[in-house]
Amino acid sequence: MDLQNLLWQVEGGIGLVTFNRPSVLNALDARTLDELDEVVGRVERGAARALLLTGAGERAFVAGADIAALARMSAEQGRAFGERGHAVLERLERLSVPTVAAVNGFALGGGCEVALACDLVYASERARFGLPEVGLGLVPGFGGTQRLPRRVGSMRALELMLTGEACDAARAREMGLALEVLPPDRLLPHAREQVGKILTRGPAAVAQVKRLVHAGAALPLAAACELERQGFAAAFASGEAREGLLAFLEKRPPRFLWP
Repeated sequence: MDLQNLLWQVEGGIGLVTFNRPSVLNALDARTLDELDEVVGRVERGAARALLLTGAGERAFVAGADIAALARMSAEQGRAFGERGHAVLERLERLSVPTVAAVNGFALGGGCEVALACDLVYASERARFGLPEVGLGLVPGFGGTQRLPRRVGSMRALELMLTGEACDAARAREMGLALEVLPPDRLLPHAREQVGKILTRGPAAVAQVKRLVHAGAALPLAAACELERQGFAAAFASGEAREGLLAFLEKRPPRFLWP
C-alpha cells in the first residue's frame, strides 16, 4: 500500500511513523487507519526493531477522529469504523517490539487512544490529552474506556471522559498518562534515546516482558505470577540469557542479536 496520510522511515532500526494530515490536525479517517495497519504489518515482518509514532507540524499528534467523516457515517458505518480502530490498535499493542508515542501536540479522542496503545508515552510541553467524545454524544471507540483506567486509575479516567476536558502535558505526567514532558525540540531526540537503550537489551526478553505485562493484566495475581514463572524459565534456558550472563561476568557489553 502507498502511504498518503503517514510518513514512514527507518533509521538505526527504529521505524518512525508520522501522522501527516496537518490541515485537519492529523485526524484519523479510514484511510489513515488502513495505513497505520500497513505500517504495523511491516514491523511485524521485520522492517524495524522498534516503532516511534509522532505527528506532523507543531499543533497535533492526532487531534482525534475526522469529525467531518464521522458526520457522514451511518450507524452501520460508525460501528465498522470503531471495529476497525479497535483491530488496528490491538495489533499495534501486540507488537513484540517496543512502541513509543512522542506526543507533540493535541492527542484527543482517537489520538489519545493511539498513545494509550503504545508501550511508552513522552510528551512535548505543548501536548494536550483528552477523550472528549461525550461532548459529541459519543463514547471513546478505539479502546479508551478500557486502556485509560488501566493507565491512570478508574476515577481519573472517568473524570477525563465524563467532563470531556483535555489536560495539559504536566497534568498528564502527574497522573501517569505520560512519562516525561520535554521542550518540543527535545521530544523526538529523547524518545530515540530511550528506544536506543531498549535496543541494547535482549530482544526476546523485551518481547517476553511486553507479553507478560499485557497478558497478566487480565489475570488474577496468582495466575499472572504463574505466567511470569513460566516466562522466566523459558528465558533462563535461552541462548540470549546465557550470553547476557556471560557478558556480565566478563565485564563486556552483551552481543544480543535483534532480528
